[in-house]
Amino acid sequence: MTPEPIPERTPERPVAPTAEPVSDSPVGWVAQHVRDYLATDGQRGHRYQGLPTLLLTTRGRRSGLLRRTTLIYGEHEGRYLLVASNGGSPQHPAWYLNLVAHPEVGVQVGAERFTALARTADQREKAPLWALMTEIFPRYDTYQDATERPLPLVVLERREPGGPDAPGGLSAADPAP
Repeated sequence: MTPEPIPERTPERPVAPTAEPVSDSPVGWVAQHVRDYLATDGQRGHRYQGLPTLLLTTRGRRSGLLRRTTLIYGEHEGRYLLVASNGGSPQHPAWYLNLVAHPEVGVQVGAERFTALARTADQREKAPLWALMTEIFPRYDTYQDATERPLPLVVLERREPGGPDAPGGLSAADPAP
């Protein structure tokens, strides 16, 4: 059986899909949230329990495989913001360690898909962005109080339409195997 050809990047679809398999979160409810988000192109899942969520696809720092999860996000000046809280755990979440190693990521917000460059906010910019994120999800302050590690605040800066794909054709839209 010959595989379907991979569609090219177009203005309507700036992130070309890849034939590379993507693994969703091993956490059951998160994986179901991802499936619902993908199946409905964000109609179900973009707002989860009243909170804005996006799909983030990273490349595993050790495995090199694509990994996908859903995360609460904020927006500021055209950038998307994430908090690497891991529920206040002493360890950073795997998705954060992955994007530190491979900062080019796939993102889906509602039905919109794009690649972005991820970076950790520096101390100077973190305070006002943190206030924005705790307004969206006040529990981030509780999580910060629960751990000794500073919770990183991640800034996703959208790649220009028509810019190069992420390494290996990274795409938020790729279905899990």
